[in-house]
Amino acid sequence: MAPTIPLLILAIPLTMFLVLGLLGPKMSHKFAGWLGVCGMGTTLVLAYYTAFTYFFSGSTDFIAGADRLQYIVFNQDWLQFYDKLVIRLGFLLDPISALMLVVITTISFCVHLYSLGYMEGEKGFQRYYAFLQLFSFSMLGLVVATNIFQMYIFWELVGASSYLLIGFYYTRHSAVAASKKAFIVTRFADLGFLIGILILSYYTGTFNFTDLTSAPAAGGLAYQINEVTAFGAFSSFEGATFMGCSLFSLALILIFMGGMGKSAMMPLHIWLPDAMEGPTPVSALIHAATMVVAGVYLVARLFPLYILDDCTALTFITVVGAITAFYAAVVACTQVDIKRVLAFSTISQIAFMMVALGVARPDIHDGMGYMAGMFHMFTHAMFKALLFLGAGALIHAVHSNDYTAMGGLHKYMPITHITFLIGCLAIAGIPPFSGFFSKDEILTAAYQNHFFWGAWMSMVAALTAFYMFRLYYRIFWWNEPDYSSHHHHPHDAPWVMTLPLVFLALVSCVAGFIPFGEFVTWNGEPYHIHLDMGVAIPSVVIAVCAIALATVMYKKENPLPDKVAAATGGLWTAAYHRFYWDEIYMFVTHKIIFNLICRPIAWFDRHIIDGSMDGMAWVAQRLSISIRPLQSGNVQYYVWVYLAGVLLLGAAAAVCILL
Repeated sequence: MAPTIPLLILAIPLTMFLVLGLLGPKMSHKFAGWLGVCGMGTTLVLAYYTAFTYFFSGSTDFIAGADRLQYIVFNQDWLQFYDKLVIRLGFLLDPISALMLVVITTISFCVHLYSLGYMEGEKGFQRYYAFLQLFSFSMLGLVVATNIFQMYIFWELVGASSYLLIGFYYTRHSAVAASKKAFIVTRFADLGFLIGILILSYYTGTFNFTDLTSAPAAGGLAYQINEVTAFGAFSSFEGATFMGCSLFSLALILIFMGGMGKSAMMPLHIWLPDAMEGPTPVSALIHAATMVVAGVYLVARLFPLYILDDCTALTFITVVGAITAFYAAVVACTQVDIKRVLAFSTISQIAFMMVALGVARPDIHDGMGYMAGMFHMFTHAMFKALLFLGAGALIHAVHSNDYTAMGGLHKYMPITHITFLIGCLAIAGIPPFSGFFSKDEILTAAYQNHFFWGAWMSMVAALTAFYMFRLYYRIFWWNEPDYSSHHHHPHDAPWVMTLPLVFLALVSCVAGFIPFGEFVTWNGEPYHIHLDMGVAIPSVVIAVCAIALATVMYKKENPLPDKVAAATGGLWTAAYHRFYWDEIYMFVTHKIIFNLICRPIAWFDRHIIDGSMDGMAWVAQRLSISIRPLQSGNVQYYVWVYLAGVLLLGAAAAVCILL
């Protein structure tokens, strides 16, 4: 494949960012918006062409027999430390990067088009579109990286651009606080990521993914996942340990730490719910479909190394993912802000993907968990973007994020109602919607690994169906409030907002029937998906029961939800307050770190260090004042001082001689 089209996939968003950022204030809102849409639409077409060529062209550069290959379109030297350690900037095309090209450009284009209506008349409209382009460029650069250091560079660009988008409403204190919170939390995680990269590269002598996990195929630029190569990277550590822990395992866990930050895994999850302070389309782009799956993508990219680690790192990933999934699902059951419900839903679903990767083993259906996690990443991107954009249409109609200000909207917003319902059915895992197929594969992989993991994730799936239909009924069927205070009754959004909803709803209806295992597996070998009825039927029954419970409690106004909340005692209150994680962080940072550690250090610096320096300066100053008269310019005074000095020296010499 010629590098022209891949280069354009990266160059167009970057160029649009520069044009809109520098010249945007001189453009009209309409022109700037459509320029951004056209730019991303062009990128979408090129990305689709590239992915289609990779999957269906049959070129020997991309496929060998039935196995999918990795193909380096271009790889340019950037920084060279020594002969073997070089940082390059390139474009790697393989099953997961081709998949992410489709996901990122699809969601980004839908958000660009949707924003024409949602952000109409907003101050900083041109700036908004410039930031969208920067984020899209950063995310595209991340997923096509040929080496882990290039990924880290774009990883940080993603963090910077998300900071700009979350804090778009910079006049609001809450938005500024949310953007800072997201930036700081993810920076701590990225520090672990960087340390892990340095450890891995120090022992293996390379940053390149192909050198770590692959071997050259027939073509000079084509590679194939190779367990021998991965084992060579593992062997380069030669049993190195740190405090009794395998240094190889530690490096992989530290690398995963970066993924924990980006994907909002506990205990680094606190930034994501607050990030909903940004515009709702931003939530759909960053926090539903692209940025938050970066951690999943990172683990998937290095998966051949993770499976060699005696399952230490993968077990750690499984435990973190399982705890996070359950925690986020419980919290989502109590929230009243529709964007926060979807935010905690995102945390839970991303954790689903992490668990899928964590339970994957080559000896368990050829690593089915890997394929299931990638499948769910694709389907989740579509239906979660649909739900977020649907939430934006609702907020646009009633001017509130709180579902208590909504109700009975199925009569006023039929298109939004139907598309939102499709999104709810998809995430609940109801056939034939896409979420059923991907979630079923994850549950099957979890049960195959251990019954406990399967049962645990089935419980999380039940909670997912419950809280999503709790949200659905409260918005569309609960007794409607008085809408007479609005200038007009709620109604469906303009076509630029409804068109993305309809498109994403259609994709959520049919995406589950894609033979995903034929295209994306951990080693490139095709995997034929077969529904495990022993898992599928119980999971559907559990989801239907959860939906039925939500129907009884929330379809019409009744006292049952309040009774249940009261019966749970402080549990509901604790879940509503996110189990006080924010308060815990505030206590640790302010009371312990700031007051008990930083303040004494500041006092020591100010009074001891600075005091010592100030004291020495004071002494020097007083001495200079005291000896200043010696330089009076009076010759007679100098003579007398000279004579006095001679006499003193003479007296001292005489005393010494006599003694």
